[in-house]
Amino acid sequence: MEVFMKLCKILCLMLTLPLWILEQLGLYGLYKRVFPFLAYNITFSYNDKMHKVKRNLFRNIHNFANKDHTLRLLEIGCGSGANFPFYPGGCTVTCTDPNPHFERYLRRSMEANTHLTYEAFLVMAGEDMTGVADQSMDVVVCTLVLCSVRDVRRVLEETQRILRPGGAFYFMEHVASARGSWTFFFQYALQPAWYYLGDGCVTTRETWKDLEAAGFSSLHLSHVEAPQVTYTIRPHVLGWAVK
Repeated sequence: MEVFMKLCKILCLMLTLPLWILEQLGLYGLYKRVFPFLAYNITFSYNDKMHKVKRNLFRNIHNFANKDHTLRLLEIGCGSGANFPFYPGGCTVTCTDPNPHFERYLRRSMEANTHLTYEAFLVMAGEDMTGVADQSMDVVVCTLVLCSVRDVRRVLEETQRILRPGGAFYFMEHVASARGSWTFFFQYALQPAWYYLGDGCVTTRETWKDLEAAGFSSLHLSHVEAPQVTYTIRPHVLGWAVK
């Protein structure tokens, strides 16, 4: 099976060769203008399927409000604001994303979720959030983002830098399936296509290992199978970690 899996990946690489050439020529960057439109429209379907999962994930987020009972929340890779409906009313949200073309769709989500106060939209990568002060956030949220960052460990280091002591990091990420499974077969074989269509998405990351090694004071992590989502990204990890 492993040999067949590698052959399938080689075939996928060959099929995506034109996209690789466009990337080398600097033309693939045009897709970053299109990707926010696709992500925004996919959000509605994904939230419908994952509504119960997300509601349960964020159900205790209010417990991390600071002493004056306010909640300062920063979302890494906010995209089009898919998580806004699940945040508690009154919290102040700072949004970050490396793709500035998400702002148009982010504004729509802001207008639809007036129970939140919006601080800023910062164009920056999760690996370098120097525009955010140390220990300035009560909660950091990151969902479906660690699959596409360049350095997962660096993002987690930055997360801990900007969290106040006792603050929480909430996460939900699709991850690699068990090796030898058919899901892993398709994740591995189709990875070249996922990389380009998903704007750098990697489906075979074992993200839970980075979370376990990050040095949080406590980690509440669960492995789940996301209901009714695309087969190759069905395995998820989710939970929260306390600094």
